[in-house]
Amino acid sequence: MERLQLIRALKSYLTPYSEESNFIKPFLKLLESEGAFQRTNLPGHITGSVWIVNSTKQQALLVHHVNLKKWVQPGGHADGDENILRVALREAEEETGIKKFKITPSIFDIDIHTIPARNNFQEHFHYDIRFLIEADEHDPIIVSEESHDVKWIAMGDLEKYTTERSVLRMKEKIQSVKPKMH
Repeated sequence: MERLQLIRALKSYLTPYSEESNFIKPFLKLLESEGAFQRTNLPGHITGSVWIVNSTKQQALLVHHVNLKKWVQPGGHADGDENILRVALREAEEETGIKKFKITPSIFDIDIHTIPARNNFQEHFHYDIRFLIEADEHDPIIVSEESHDVKWIAMGDLEKYTTERSVLRMKEKIQSVKPKMH
């Protein structure tokens, strides 16, 4: 999903969540910027991530992020790659070690969230495009240097690990609709 495809997808993106609807215009404005996919683009830049579920949609694979010190979905910076689906899948593999996925190639969720200042880099925003993928919970997983832990978490236990609204929104989405996987 390249920049122009992403713009088209965002313009037609429908969500019942008002917080998500409010993100569409800022995303489209950012995508007018040449540097939107560069981590040096401030005050924010495009990132790609994945909501990984098992085949029964009863578990999600989350990472306990080293810098953020919280449980989140795998994802990260585009670093100039304007194919945000490719970015999200690369990050999923790098952060979990899982290589076999069933992919839903359309946008699953969008979010704009604050990243705290650290290591001489100012506070900024991640404009995160999220995709839904399915993986086998029995495949071996790895813990990369970006995480303290990587773990399959039962949907019913998710609130024990996070209070992040955007993570819980993805849980709500997966429990209300069963998207077709490719």
